[in-house]
Amino acid sequence: MGDDSEWMKLPIDQKCEHKLWKARLNGYEEALKLFQKIDDEKSPEWSKYLGLIKKFVTDSNAVAQLKGLEAALAYVENAHVAGKTTGEVASGVVNKVFNQPKARAKELGVDICLMYIEIEKGEAVQEELLKGLDNKNPKIIVACIETLRKALSEFGSKIISLKPIIKVLPKLFESREKAVRDEAKLLAVEIYRWIRDALRPPLQNINSVQLKELEEEWVKVSAAAPKQTRFLRSQQELKAKFEQQQAVGGDGDGGDDDGEEVVPQVDAYELLEAVEILSKLPKDFYEKIEAKKWQERKEALEAVELLVKNPKLESGDYADLVKVLKKVVGKDTNVMLVALAAKCLAGLATGLRKKFGQYAGHVVPTILEKFKEKKPQVVQALQEAIDAIFLTTTLQNISEDILAVMDNKNPTIKQQTSLFIARSFRHCTPSTLPKSLLKPFCAALLKHINDSAPEVRDAGFEALGTALKVAGEKAVNPFLADVDKLKLDRIKECAEKVELVYGKKTGGAAEKKESKPVAGKTPALSGTAADKETKDAATKPGPLKKAPAAKPGGPPKKGKPAAAAGMGGAGAKGKKAPETKEIFESELSIEVCEEKAAAVLPASCIQQLDSGNWKERLACMEEFQKAVELMERSEMPCQALVRMLAKKPGWKETNFQVMQMKLHIVALIAQKGNFSKTSAQVVLDGLVDKVGDVKCGSNAKEAMTAIAEACQLPWTAEQVVAIAFSQKNPKNQSETLNWLSNAIKEFGFSGLNVKAFISNVKTALAATNPAVRTSAITLLGVMYLYVGPPLRMFFEDEKPALLSQIDAEFEKMQGQTAPAPTRGISRHSGGSGDDGEEEEQEDVANDVVDLLPRTDIGDKITAELVSKIGDKNWKIRKEGLDEVTSIINDAKFIQPNIGELPAALKSRLNDSNKILVQQTLSILQQLATAMGPNIKQHVKNLGIPVITVLGDSKNNVRAAALATVNAWAEQTGMKEWLEGEDLSEELKKENPFLRQELLGWLAEKLPTLRTVPSDLLLCVPHLYSCLEDRNGDVRKKAQDALPFFMMHLGFEKMAKATSKLKPTSKDQVLAMLEKAKANMPAKPAPAAKASSRVGGGAAPAKFQPASAFSEDSGSNTMESKPDPKKAKAGGASSKAKGVQGKKVLSKPTLKEDDDKSGPIFIMVPNGKEQRMKDEKGLKVLKWNFTTPRDEYIEQLKTQMSSCVAKWLQDEMFHADFQHHNKALAVMIEHLESEKDGVISCLDLILKWLTLRFFDTNTSVLMKALEYLKLLFNLLSQEEYHLTENEACSFIPYLILKVGEPKDVIRKDVRAILNRMCLIYPASKMFTFIMEGTKSKNSKQRAECLEELGCLVESYGMNVCQPTPGKALKEMATHIGDRDNTVRNAALNTIVTVYNVHGDQVFKLIGNLSEKDMSMLEERIKRSAKRPSAAPVRQVEEKPQRTQNISANASMLRKGPVEDMSSKLKIMYRTYRIQNRNMGGHSETSHTVPREFQLDLDEIENDNGPVKCEMPALVQHKLDDIFEPVLIPEPKIRAVSPHFDDMHSNTASTINFVISQVASGDINTSIQALAQIDEVLRQEDKAEAMSGHIDQFLIATFMQLRLIYNTHMADEKLDKDEIVKLYSCIIGSMISLFQIESLAREASTGVLKDLMHGLITLMLDSRVEDLEEGEQVIRSVNLLVVKVLEKSDQTNILSALLVLLQDSLLATASSPKFSELVMKCLWRMVRLLPETINSINLDRILLDIHNFMKVFPKEKLKQCKSEFPIRTLKTLLHTLCKLKGPKILDHLTMIDNKNESELEAHLCRVMKHSMDQTGSKADKDTEKGASRTEEKASKAKVNDILAEIFKKIGSKENTKEGLAELYEYKKKYSDADIEPFLKNSSQFFQSYVERGLRLIETEREGKGRIASSTGISPQMEGTCVPVSTHTVSSSIGNTNGEEVGPSVYLERLKILRQRCGLDNAKQEDRPPLTSLLSKPAVPTVASSTDMLHSKLSQLRESREQYQHLDLDSNQTHSSGIGTTPASPSSAAANIDDLKKRLERIKSSRK
Repeated sequence: MGDDSEWMKLPIDQKCEHKLWKARLNGYEEALKLFQKIDDEKSPEWSKYLGLIKKFVTDSNAVAQLKGLEAALAYVENAHVAGKTTGEVASGVVNKVFNQPKARAKELGVDICLMYIEIEKGEAVQEELLKGLDNKNPKIIVACIETLRKALSEFGSKIISLKPIIKVLPKLFESREKAVRDEAKLLAVEIYRWIRDALRPPLQNINSVQLKELEEEWVKVSAAAPKQTRFLRSQQELKAKFEQQQAVGGDGDGGDDDGEEVVPQVDAYELLEAVEILSKLPKDFYEKIEAKKWQERKEALEAVELLVKNPKLESGDYADLVKVLKKVVGKDTNVMLVALAAKCLAGLATGLRKKFGQYAGHVVPTILEKFKEKKPQVVQALQEAIDAIFLTTTLQNISEDILAVMDNKNPTIKQQTSLFIARSFRHCTPSTLPKSLLKPFCAALLKHINDSAPEVRDAGFEALGTALKVAGEKAVNPFLADVDKLKLDRIKECAEKVELVYGKKTGGAAEKKESKPVAGKTPALSGTAADKETKDAATKPGPLKKAPAAKPGGPPKKGKPAAAAGMGGAGAKGKKAPETKEIFESELSIEVCEEKAAAVLPASCIQQLDSGNWKERLACMEEFQKAVELMERSEMPCQALVRMLAKKPGWKETNFQVMQMKLHIVALIAQKGNFSKTSAQVVLDGLVDKVGDVKCGSNAKEAMTAIAEACQLPWTAEQVVAIAFSQKNPKNQSETLNWLSNAIKEFGFSGLNVKAFISNVKTALAATNPAVRTSAITLLGVMYLYVGPPLRMFFEDEKPALLSQIDAEFEKMQGQTAPAPTRGISRHSGGSGDDGEEEEQEDVANDVVDLLPRTDIGDKITAELVSKIGDKNWKIRKEGLDEVTSIINDAKFIQPNIGELPAALKSRLNDSNKILVQQTLSILQQLATAMGPNIKQHVKNLGIPVITVLGDSKNNVRAAALATVNAWAEQTGMKEWLEGEDLSEELKKENPFLRQELLGWLAEKLPTLRTVPSDLLLCVPHLYSCLEDRNGDVRKKAQDALPFFMMHLGFEKMAKATSKLKPTSKDQVLAMLEKAKANMPAKPAPAAKASSRVGGGAAPAKFQPASAFSEDSGSNTMESKPDPKKAKAGGASSKAKGVQGKKVLSKPTLKEDDDKSGPIFIMVPNGKEQRMKDEKGLKVLKWNFTTPRDEYIEQLKTQMSSCVAKWLQDEMFHADFQHHNKALAVMIEHLESEKDGVISCLDLILKWLTLRFFDTNTSVLMKALEYLKLLFNLLSQEEYHLTENEACSFIPYLILKVGEPKDVIRKDVRAILNRMCLIYPASKMFTFIMEGTKSKNSKQRAECLEELGCLVESYGMNVCQPTPGKALKEMATHIGDRDNTVRNAALNTIVTVYNVHGDQVFKLIGNLSEKDMSMLEERIKRSAKRPSAAPVRQVEEKPQRTQNISANASMLRKGPVEDMSSKLKIMYRTYRIQNRNMGGHSETSHTVPREFQLDLDEIENDNGPVKCEMPALVQHKLDDIFEPVLIPEPKIRAVSPHFDDMHSNTASTINFVISQVASGDINTSIQALAQIDEVLRQEDKAEAMSGHIDQFLIATFMQLRLIYNTHMADEKLDKDEIVKLYSCIIGSMISLFQIESLAREASTGVLKDLMHGLITLMLDSRVEDLEEGEQVIRSVNLLVVKVLEKSDQTNILSALLVLLQDSLLATASSPKFSELVMKCLWRMVRLLPETINSINLDRILLDIHNFMKVFPKEKLKQCKSEFPIRTLKTLLHTLCKLKGPKILDHLTMIDNKNESELEAHLCRVMKHSMDQTGSKADKDTEKGASRTEEKASKAKVNDILAEIFKKIGSKENTKEGLAELYEYKKKYSDADIEPFLKNSSQFFQSYVERGLRLIETEREGKGRIASSTGISPQMEGTCVPVSTHTVSSSIGNTNGEEVGPSVYLERLKILRQRCGLDNAKQEDRPPLTSLLSKPAVPTVASSTDMLHSKLSQLRESREQYQHLDLDSNQTHSSGIGTTPASPSSAAANIDDLKKRLERIKSSRK
């Protein structure tokens, strides 16, 4: 067994690789134990095993392999880094485990695979398993299938992607092995459980027997939806929910929802492979289909029918095929072929789905026309075809075609069209069936229900019923206003029978739901998940027509969503219905009128109406007016009254006064009575006649306005304008137009007949009178506000001069907004309110564009024109395009029918001649303007190809394409563009230009949309690939667009979409998503009612049919671009960026561009290991040369070829240096995203970089160094360690560059060397750098020596290799170098070593020549004068690894404990070195300073209240020392040696003992604890511990951590030892926490870590298992209680709050931990009533504020338990209860109160308690509140100060006043209190100063003087903002708090008092203001900071002793014990003391 013992000693990881299987077996066993024990998933231990896990599972020995598998499983389960091993381990399991005979091995293999899936590595595992299915060994195949099945049944179909599995299923069913077939069957059944019938189509071609068997199995599958039972790490909350349900007992109601949440509906279509059929068409297909013989045509069609049976077709250009099929359907005489062609079309539509949408418009009219056929099989085929086609497009897009056929004479066509409409409506939701669509359809269908043919009527009823059911009565009723009751009932009856695709619901529900999609029983449909098909879709192939959540806007700029916000009962039409009754009345004869008038008017009035005397007429009018004013509305006979007024002389009245009254009365009647249009007609003629009258005009206008209000403006305006223009009077015409302009502003634009106006305006514009023209132009300006740019189109043929006037008017209106209507709103509106009107308005805007006379140019697009455009000769093509341009120009506005033009233009978009491409683009731009919104039907077949042009390499072509796209989008809105897959297909193309332009465009458009189609989600994967695109511009554009995508899709969906990415990419993208989440804009809100018109006016940026009402009419797609200029500017800027992007790329051709996607470093498993083996085995050249020879370069090239992208390698090895720069730029770019790749090729990358070091080009060198810096940062983050091989082949060459002549480069290289120490041991670096000192280059020698010095300084002497002696001798030789810089460097380095290591250096250096030695001594002496940099960095640069984790975190993560204990050792060592240094030089005067030193030290570090609490002995001696000052004659006294020893050693002894507490050796630690316990138990000695409490506690909890992490895990240790150590620790702590004065010294940071340690111990299950374990935990409990009760209450509360915050944040910490922290907090809350006065509330509130900042209430409520929020509330409530309103005064330390809800919460609690306790506390609250406000306002400063001084002056409140003054001064350090002090007595001034100083010292020193001066305890504690890390630089006191100079003054004062010196003589007392102005800053420092502070204290005190040595001690003789001290020496001592304090003071400032 000799050889056994050999391997027994090896560490675990080496055993695991041993060649003996036994050794490996043992290694695996130990590794398994280790893996189960490490509880920190991020522990560095894991990284050691990264490369070994594959060997664990592929072990050649079966026994060892089993153990290895167990260990591997534990590793995967627990290790943070396990994910990196997925690929290799899974492949190992598949190939080497699944073929094992042992069942256990296979089980473990399966478990490992499933565990990888659980840690989010499902895709990689699935990939390996699918590869395994191709293995020749059937065993492996069966195991792979079984694993896949298990994974699916446990994780569900969301996590296991089914598509690739289903793809291979048919192949598995064909296997020869029965076992494989059976397993495949089980898998198919499992898949069926998840996706049901979606599995049928892919399996339809397997063997029929198998299919039958499967069907039988499928029937047995339970109908309940399957549930995920195992969860990913990221799905913990789902898991908890699931477990909870299980506990409750299966799934109750909750279960259902979850099921649906977990199992998305799978669409069979998604699982299918697309088939390419175009190439499979028969060669002669197009000839045959035109053949004369019908048989040949039939053959051709049958071939197509066969091909389109494939359920999913590859997208392609099907235009030609569709064209011929359409021709057959439309023109073929043989009905059989028509049916066949229709079937082919249906197959195409089903197979292509949305991609067929672009052809729908061409085919639909033909099919609808063909319904004239009677034969049932033809009709049925046509129905199927049109239904399939409908699902590929939107109702919107084909509505024009359908409506065109509705008026056809043929009843069958009408019937079939109505039935088709009914079927289509079923697929709609209220949002996809908006008003604007319902209106024309209902109008057409109403004609059908009155048709003579019964079948047409029935179909009409069915369609209307369906519409009613879908859109709800509210939306449809307005259109059914004129339908009689019988028909209405019939429609409703049909509505009840309708079954909707989107779940059932009543009309009523639709109204409530508004435009939300109805989520019947299909949750998959709600939200934007719209295209997840409903259950219905599984059976109905083809996607459901429309995403229910697609924009409710219908045609983007028309009507509101059907049931949009609260529209009143009757809609627009309905509104007029009731009013018609009111507004018209029958004409009354003049006799009746006279009767009625006589009944209400005085008789005299009627008689005088036609009197000849104007005065009588005037009097009559006055009476008339009075009568009208007094009449009730109901009894006013309006018509009768106005007819009386019109009675002769009527409107021909000559006296203007009478006329004015008459007109006024008309206005009154119109306002007060029920004025009908009949009455209006009586008076309007007269009014218009008078409107131009100078005197009566305004009255006439008033009357007209009143009538407009009564009879509605549209009608009145039409009448008035018609009358005005039938006259010849220009004055009347111009005034009428002016009135109209005003009226429109007052009434709004709703319902106005634009067309009539426009013809009248045209007449007016042609008028000869300039006033009429001006008025017309003004009116146009007003109309422009409402109608927008389309208005100009009506006037384009006016004369240029006039047109320019019109343009100028429009220009004036630009940017103005239409005013909100002020009239015509209230009356007659009945229930319809505002909305009725708005709806009318929205129609207006549409009408405007509909009114434009459009020309049909279809017949001009002839076949020869189309062939011209497609000619081979470009000139002829150009002619064709020119013709098109002129056709469109001539027509101005065209109808949507443009024949074959789209296809012809589309082919020109990729013309090789770019000029033609640009011409085509400008034609398309023109087309958009000419066709208006109807252009939207061409978006798919013409718009999308324009987007493709955005990828053109020419800048001007791209710019033209962008302009075209914008022009189109302006007409169509964005919905059409975003629907379907077209846009995502474009984004998928890896063309950088296309990507950046398209993303830029989307970033501009998306923010303006209110909703988007769900298809936007399809773009997200491509957006992510753009984020990582090689091209910087693309990346930037993608980042810019990210927030806007998120705005519509939400963060969750976007984050979910990252799951498909590579892990490295995923992290990056997620980080960007987080960033974007912060910048995400809010969606544009729907415009409010009043401002709705405003929107329109502000958006005249485009020709848009609904500009004014676009926003309120719910046209969600509208992009409200505020201003055309801006929009263009935006476009321009994006173009500019495009240009830059192009330059960067140096115009690579697209070809080349495509290759450059994908990773640049390819991971080759074990590639690096193999290369190292080759080098070791000398198969390749070792990388070692003075200059690189060609064979090295070739070798590197071949090694790289397998793992570096080809194109990058070409750049890297190019002869031209610019290519190297390019390569480096690419590498920098891919560094983050390809971490794993970089690490796998690291050796090659470093070797390549060494070659660059030999280049002469500086730019390459700089770039290489920049890359190296980033690279090493990355490696240290990834916690990577350089291998020996990598280091040897790189570091020597890097060190060569330290000698570069350029400073910049040297600096960079030094920085890189520094960083390397984080990934490669410093001691090994040392040897390389040492080699560098032998160089011939003197600069290099000098820099290397400097670097060595830095290493020693940072890492201590241990880095010196091979031994410190040899290394130093080597360095010392350079002191004699001939180069001055080298000499200096060598001297500096040795001085550095001396500072760390002291005199021993001289021994190590050995013999130096005289000259060298003297130089060195001189240098050492000089450095001693300068404060040397003691090795503080030792602590800061923690041994390599924990470097970048912040100190506290590293403790929380239970980082390497040895570090910490070694730190204490370092601390102790430096302490000793300093002592030696101190005494080293002036041995003569050695004793005195030492005596002082310790004494002062005691005082300085004293943290207790300064009574006389030093040992009595010291006190006594002190007085003795100072006696000579008082008594001049000399006195002899001997200083007892005992005192000296005790004094010089107390502190250092305690330091030493404490440092041993943290020792790794248990016995040492126990002894040290016993000693300390001893001291603590004796009252008289316990005080000696004062000032060392924090230090002791730090050591203790380090020991606790050491036990927890190391000892408990150590099998060899006797557990009794551990219990003993525990009891010692707990015992000495309990002793400590019984002494209150000492317990209070513990600072917050330390208490936090202590509590962390104790609670962790209480939760340590391993302790419970020990015999005495329970006893230990009980005593810990007791100790915790003591700590809570005895320590400083502020500190412990603060510590617990911070601890709670950390524990809730840390994912690793257990909920139990947080719970215990909260229990401690509750305990504290219970103690609060007693302790509240001793607590510094300001600090506690600051902590609570910080806590609430990290955990706002919302976040706390999401916690799994409700404890945290309850704890917080209880704490705040208790504080409020105890403090009352004053609590609000304690928020002084919080800089920005708005960052958390604290203040609001306190106010709420206060308010609540006030409400309960009545108002007695009101005044207080007011006072408190007002006080806080006052503090804020500087203006009231004087009042506040006066108030405060008044308090100080009154007896009772003097202390409170002083405290307030102190707080106030601290808050406003610049406030001036001198004026208040000036006019008071001297006594009062000094009283205030003294009081403030006491408060300050007390607060700084934590109430140190409290007990002796009797200041009220409430003022104890500090109240200052927290700042961390100030400590290490200051002498801080032990609490790690920085101390202001005033404290030292105060101490000095106390010392002086003790020594009998008079304080009054102290002239240099600074004025009060300066004392207060610099607040001291205590810090809640963590214990590591404490260590820093300790060290720096020691360092600074050492420096001071050195000063003392050199400055003042020359007067002393050597032995103080023997020589009598002269009085002068005593005085000198006091001087020293003063000087020293001065120095401390000045160092503070």
